[in-house]
Amino acid sequence: MQRTPAATEALYLLMRQAFDDLGYRRLEWKCNALNKKSRAAALRLGFAFEGVFFRHMIVDGRNRDSAWFSLLAEEWPAVRGCFETWLDPANFNDAGNQNQSLGAMTQSLRA
Repeated sequence: MQRTPAATEALYLLMRQAFDDLGYRRLEWKCNALNKKSRAAALRLGFAFEGVFFRHMIVDGRNRDSAWFSLLAEEWPAVRGCFETWLDPANFNDAGNQNQSLGAMTQSLRA
């Protein structure tokens, strides 16, 4: 289900509930600092890189560095707009391919 419209929509719905319904001030994304796919996913979804927590935990007897990302409540309206534009059926062609990428939209917010 990775990188499918359904997976992206599920994350959008979770984020919308956290910010719009529950009034959260921030969401965090933490992953193994070596996990390039997870780090890319965080950026694609509009999270900002905060840094690496070195030797954050021990996993399988080894030190793990964790990359931390955040999305703040004041950033959410712009990120929500990116999700809604991306999820719009008009953003997909007849073959189901996206016309605009979510990552390009969310990263343009940070430029």
